[in-house]
Amino acid sequence: MKFNVNQQDLQQALNYCQGVIEKRSTLPILSNILLDAKKDNLTITATDLDLIFIHKVDNIEAVEEGKTTTTSSTMYDIVRKIPAGKKISLKLNESNKLHLESEKSVFNLNCISASEFPLTEENFNDNEFIIKSKNLLKLLNKCKFSISNDETRHYLSGIFFHQTEVDEKNYLTAVATDSHRMSISKIKLDEKKIFEPIILPKKTIFQLCSLLDNYDGDVKISNLKSKIKFELNNSILISKLIDGKFPNYIQVIPKNNQKKLEVNLKLFLDSVDRVASVSLDKKDGVKFLLSKETLNLSVNNANSGDGKETLLVDFNHDLEISFNSRYLIDVASQIDGTNIEIFLNDSGSPALIKDPGDFDSIYVIMPMKG
Repeated sequence: MKFNVNQQDLQQALNYCQGVIEKRSTLPILSNILLDAKKDNLTITATDLDLIFIHKVDNIEAVEEGKTTTTSSTMYDIVRKIPAGKKISLKLNESNKLHLESEKSVFNLNCISASEFPLTEENFNDNEFIIKSKNLLKLLNKCKFSISNDETRHYLSGIFFHQTEVDEKNYLTAVATDSHRMSISKIKLDEKKIFEPIILPKKTIFQLCSLLDNYDGDVKISNLKSKIKFELNNSILISKLIDGKFPNYIQVIPKNNQKKLEVNLKLFLDSVDRVASVSLDKKDGVKFLLSKETLNLSVNNANSGDGKETLLVDFNHDLEISFNSRYLIDVASQIDGTNIEIFLNDSGSPALIKDPGDFDSIYVIMPMKG
């Protein structure tokens, strides 16, 4: 195996691999990436057995085809320190070491035979559909902060994707909840798809987000009972799904929150952020004291002090309610419109938050015991 590759192309591919490979893997081969050099492209594969990431680097100069595996973190560390745009030459030498050279830098990296690398071939082509990358990224970003970190309820540690129908229109709907807050976002589909409801794991979501951040185009999705495959231009991500039943989230959406609070998004976000500064771990509630057209925000922390701020708002009732500041900031950061709309009932009931700039996304936040 012998080929030349551009530094930036290789660094980007290895960077994606870092998100897949487990730092403390018991199997040495799982710390490695598989490098497969063909005539005009290099395929790099990384896996943790639950997630497989395959990336193709085009425009390489292949002198000799071949494959091997080497430690991902070491190779990434070297490649990212080589000046951008430089040519990197790699070859597998007789002593089964990967010889990496760029200008005055020469490295020989240990390898494990490619035959030990765990690869599974599966046929996903039964039911696939295409979605725009920006739409998929929107669903992930609007829901991912609500994913639960509670190991005991594994079915909440991902995003629930399913097809829904509203007024004879079909949507791909994403939902995440940690039982204190919930995000729901949907995008319109041009037609009904063959797509079973799935729960996508957290790690896969973050890996997918980093891929989609740098990609504008179509994503082909196909799922197979316990796995799902995402195909982008030069990357493929295959993931196991979470086995479990997602709770009936519809019944959690408040139905009778008639008290509408509307406020400028930026002013609200900045205010909550400032007031929450006195809360060291952001766990203290931000107290809302609402009266006609006025919102008094306050945070009180026994160790560091208190903070208060007043905002002019559109509101016609008297109400006192407290929320976790982190939850409010997370939601407000994902809102597209210039205002934020919060629908309230009483101090013990969850708030329903809407985005005037995106009718397809809603959020629910439980109040804190004030």
